[in-house]
Amino acid sequence: MSKQLKLGAFLFAPGNHAGGWRHPHARPETDMDFAAYAHLAQTAERGRFDTLFFQDSAAVPADTLADGGRTGFARATYLEPLSLIAALAPLTRHIGLIATVTTSYNEPYHVARRIASIDHISGGRAGWNLVTSQIEDEAGNFGLDAHLRHAQRYARAEEFHDVVRGLWDSWQDDALERDKQGRYFDPAKVHRLDHQGQHFRVRGPLNVARAPQGHPIVSQAGASEAGRELAARTADLVFTAALTLEEAQAFYRDVKQRARRHGRDPDHIKILPGLLPIVGRSEEEARAKHQRLLDLLPDDLGIKPIARLAGDLDLTQYPLDGPLPELPPNNSAHGRQQLLVDLARRENLTIRQLARHFACAGGHQVVYGTPQTIADHMQAWLENEGADGFIIQFPFFPAPLEEFVEQVVPELQRRGIYRTQYEGATLRDSLGLPRPAHPAEVAR
Repeated sequence: MSKQLKLGAFLFAPGNHAGGWRHPHARPETDMDFAAYAHLAQTAERGRFDTLFFQDSAAVPADTLADGGRTGFARATYLEPLSLIAALAPLTRHIGLIATVTTSYNEPYHVARRIASIDHISGGRAGWNLVTSQIEDEAGNFGLDAHLRHAQRYARAEEFHDVVRGLWDSWQDDALERDKQGRYFDPAKVHRLDHQGQHFRVRGPLNVARAPQGHPIVSQAGASEAGRELAARTADLVFTAALTLEEAQAFYRDVKQRARRHGRDPDHIKILPGLLPIVGRSEEEARAKHQRLLDLLPDDLGIKPIARLAGDLDLTQYPLDGPLPELPPNNSAHGRQQLLVDLARRENLTIRQLARHFACAGGHQVVYGTPQTIADHMQAWLENEGADGFIIQFPFFPAPLEEFVEQVVPELQRRGIYRTQYEGATLRDSLGLPRPAHPAEVAR
């Protein structure tokens, strides 16, 4: 059997394109409309996607507040992802439900409890996208004057993950007896964590039984050195950004090799770059649709799509039509900053051109063409070890998702590289990942 693509639908309302919400066919009110999210979830499930994927930030970015989202991504209000995936669970049957939760502004017990609960509610389809937060504005919502430094965030995240995973193993699979003639559970099969670390002290046990998946899926999106190490040690799925096959192959090899060094099977970590497809029934139609989206970007877009990645450097002091200057290290997203610099140097782009590129898909690749052209691109990356699949992004909602499901999915299925039916009941089944045994069972 040929390698099979894994696909996630990135439901980033009102859209991944900074001007997409202005499109005549866009429904920007999707950001707060649960019925619209339900339609998107059911459409993606009809397209046999592995999972839905929801981003989150616990703040409205300052630059968005400053101009009402007119010259940058309009995303300012949207439903909280954990609440959303819990509500979507009974309206879907097979598709995974991954929500972003930051380790910088939460506590491990809360996260372990909520995601394990959603895994039970969904019958084993929950996932946690572990992030350390990029938006520095979040700090002010949690009693801090400044965002934690990058190294500190990742040290906290590593310990945070270990505590969550330990709490998920509080109960052995058969600990609950519910014997009406005797005891409710076997106390020998319930384990306190008693964790005492640099960042957390957590007693346990969790008051949720072991999840259907054992451990819900863990996703990670960091591309820095610290992010790659965290992903290789902890993640089942890695959401990354790569603009060329060569970049993708280098990242793919690196993370898989790191996973092996951590004693993991490299096949048990799935690498999914972001991809924003623009589908046309002809190349000309696709090109015209792409141009229409570009025309929706405001003329005074400026530097906003990339300003956060410039660190302490004020890019407004440099000519928009000049080259990108050397950037100091930032405290936001090291990997994404490096992608920006590499793209600028490789293609000799001006600051204006870089900003417009990032406004189209947040720095991810944009591919436009017929279903065959887009399938060619995806198949090439799959077969040449640039990706195990893709996180599919959409410029607005709902039409681009519907077009992908109706036009691209059948082409992928015709080629034998994408499922026609779900393989099992859980997200682990869909991704082809084993259910982890409880440590007490392994020790026997």
